[in-house]
Amino acid sequence: MPKVMKPGQKAPTSGIYDMVGPRGGRTGEQVVSTHNKPLPPTQKPGQGYTVAKPVHHQHKK
Repeated sequence: MPKVMKPGQKAPTSGIYDMVGPRGGRTGEQVVSTHNKPLPPTQKPGQGYTVAKPVHHQHKK
């Protein structure tokens, strides 16, 4: 089971995060967050976030 992060916790990686309920089920909502920025508030108490799709930046030469 993926690690569930709480709202306000710093995002471990940039990417798309799924909002999950208290028991870990997906709610259908997603947010985009940047590395080391706090995750936004959820719609209901007890919800959290899991990483759905991390972003891997490619540097142009």
